[in-house]
Amino acid sequence: MNRQHFLKTVGWGAVASLTGTALLTGCNNHDMSDIDMMPDMEGMGPAVKETPFTTPLRFPETVTGSAQLTAKSGTEAILPGKNARVLGYRNGILGPTLRVQSGSEVTFRFSNNLSEDSNIHWHGLLVPAEMDGHPAQVVRAGESFPYTFRINQAASTAWYHPHPHEKTARQAYLGLAGMIIVETPTERALNLPSGSYELPLIIQDKRLDGTGSPQYTPTMQDVMMGFMGETITVNGVGGAFHPVATRMYRMRVVNGSNGRIYNLALSNEAPFWVIGTDGGLLPTPEAVTALLLSPGERADLLVDFSKLPVGTELYLKSNTFPGASAQGKQAFNILKFRVDKAETDSFQMPASLATITTLSTAAVAKSRSFSIGMNMGNMNMGNMKGMHTINGKVYSMDRIDETVKLGDTEIWDFDNKGDEPHPMHLHSTFFQVLSRVGGRNTLFANEKGWKDTVLVMPGERVRVICRFDKPGLFVAHCHNLEHEDDGMMLNFRVS
Repeated sequence: MNRQHFLKTVGWGAVASLTGTALLTGCNNHDMSDIDMMPDMEGMGPAVKETPFTTPLRFPETVTGSAQLTAKSGTEAILPGKNARVLGYRNGILGPTLRVQSGSEVTFRFSNNLSEDSNIHWHGLLVPAEMDGHPAQVVRAGESFPYTFRINQAASTAWYHPHPHEKTARQAYLGLAGMIIVETPTERALNLPSGSYELPLIIQDKRLDGTGSPQYTPTMQDVMMGFMGETITVNGVGGAFHPVATRMYRMRVVNGSNGRIYNLALSNEAPFWVIGTDGGLLPTPEAVTALLLSPGERADLLVDFSKLPVGTELYLKSNTFPGASAQGKQAFNILKFRVDKAETDSFQMPASLATITTLSTAAVAKSRSFSIGMNMGNMNMGNMKGMHTINGKVYSMDRIDETVKLGDTEIWDFDNKGDEPHPMHLHSTFFQVLSRVGGRNTLFANEKGWKDTVLVMPGERVRVICRFDKPGLFVAHCHNLEHEDDGMMLNFRVS
């Protein structure tokens, strides 16, 4: 049974009674003048309410090489004049941007100053299993753990966030996340925009209370569709603006939201270029006017302001998009740019960026099929858990769902028979997207390179090919974090 069928069958009144006071508690903990939290039968999340774009964009500090990362509570203004209660890896929301060199060994010493278990998953880094941040590899409250590993991969944009089972969504939503930039000499030789012309952007949405603090009290509807908020933030700032010069900029974008998908575009409808995705640079720049980015995905973009007069204002925005029942109906602005300086730009768009070796289907040792969706029969109505499944199963920490031979190339086939989008993420490897059948029925600009997360819309079947070169225990899961915590995750062992 899918989500909409379930809601129409039992009705929200029955859901509320079955779940006790969960829905009412979710409403009462929010400022109802700011957001309408009452669920509706169409499954729509809260509408985005734009904040005046008057706050300068903040950039987390950049740390080169090894670093200390401490998960702790703190305060920082998300909205002007309101000191929000948040989580982060330093003193405010989010964590530092970690800039690392491929070929180097790094140590990120993690201290857990929370009152519960946590850990760090290095999303987009190819690390040993014991360093990956598996849900079973938690760091207890008050304890520390040194994540030490060698970086050995192409230049790319990755990110880090917690991964304790059934706590990932809340911890990440409240502020535990940060960007990782992997550099190589080959990429530097391309002379892409750098320094102040390279903008790291983590996009998230928040539900804020009267103090401007993010609140996380998901209702059953939130668990079904993913927790979405009315305030869009960039690097922890709501209503952010950034001054730019008349030249080309590089924007590294992470969709760090729990469940919200963004259809990125410029408000003047100008084209921009996709130069990289999850696993690194594309073979050649891809010109687009819009790019769908789901939770967990990254996009490396070039945006040209060179032809705009000084004084021009434009926005990075999200356009509407079809296919997702609980979102995509509303367009909204994300970040304002103001052209405030004329500069001469000598940048030349590279004709080629990276060489990508295509994985051969002739080398495939095994194909695996995964049905992803909702199974209401699994749900524990007392705690709203167990609705989201892979092959009908809810995640179990102690169960090995798939066993993969080390060094094998496999095809993994994700079939979404439900009515919600599922961004599917594999740990320990990058993959190439072979095909998408049904739904949008095509591959997109950011799917022409190495990926670790792929969006599977309702009615779509997406096939990916990957090689498993890291031994150990890993997970694959939906990166809608409510779906993940609800059980849409599996263990696979490579040996």
